[in-house]
Amino acid sequence: MRTSLVLTVIGDDKPGIVEQLSDQILATGANWEESRMARLGGKFAGLLRLTIDRARADALTAELTRSETGGLTIVVEQSDEQRPGSYRTVRLELLGHDRPGIVRDISRALAHHRVNIEELETDVTSAPMSGEALFRARAELGVPATVTTEMLRDLLEAIAGELMVDLMLEDSNSSPMRSLGGAPTADK
Repeated sequence: MRTSLVLTVIGDDKPGIVEQLSDQILATGANWEESRMARLGGKFAGLLRLTIDRARADALTAELTRSETGGLTIVVEQSDEQRPGSYRTVRLELLGHDRPGIVRDISRALAHHRVNIEELETDVTSAPMSGEALFRARAELGVPATVTTEMLRDLLEAIAGELMVDLMLEDSNSSPMRSLGGAPTADK
């Protein structure tokens, strides 16, 4: 029987980190299933999920955490949990003038309605004409069946107006992406 291991990896960025990890993982018979990796502030940061025979999971965990491969700090968690209940996937995109609290305000409202943020990617860029800092976020949300698309749109429209951001929402089970809110555009 196979099990999943979820790894978080962080360390000074340098060439060869992914190769080194993949060599160790492959040597134990594990399979690299999915990952998200990036260079953030001069550090290599990664999340990955692998599957391995349950009997070999503890040995791989010990090897990865004991060796701290090449100066990396590695945390390993075993997980066989599946998402409970009936959820659908909704994509959310956000763009607005950067300011503290945007992620907190959006995540608080979503959590209040039991919406799970399953993936989140953010960055700050310069607006093309003005050079002002623009905050951009892209997220995949796990939305419970009890929250309709209209409820989610209403919730996000109210937040978009308060935060002065533009939100786009796409429900995998219904309509194409639609703009919510009325933030200033990147050209203003």
